[in-house]
Amino acid sequence: MDRIAAQSQPYVLSLFRFVTGLLLFHYGVAKLFKFPPVEMFESVTPLSLWGVAGMIELVLGGLLMLGLFTRLAAFILAGEMAFAYFIEHLPHSFFPVINDGALAIVLCFACLYLAVTGGGPVSVDAMRR
Repeated sequence: MDRIAAQSQPYVLSLFRFVTGLLLFHYGVAKLFKFPPVEMFESVTPLSLWGVAGMIELVLGGLLMLGLFTRLAAFILAGEMAFAYFIEHLPHSFFPVINDGALAIVLCFACLYLAVTGGGPVSVDAMRR
């Protein structure tokens, strides 16, 4: 079991990178293009704080999906997710289960992990090397 897991680890890393990027990209699309329609993103304008966050998530989430400039994109996204947690979630409660900040925390540390490990073998970064 360990041998099989060790052989598949680089490819699972690439899949992890893609799914993390897809989640962030999805939030950027919802904030900026209102698709799918989400009540909490209804009044987001492009130059508002949420709109700028949507632009960051759209562009850098797309880069993560491609595996292009993975470490830099993931590092910036980790900072954005930390910022989102402290600005939007923490003021409501200290506990993530109450303040709905669990996803922001998980995405922050997922991006931090990707900033350290890189995008894996199935990425544009790997092809450029």
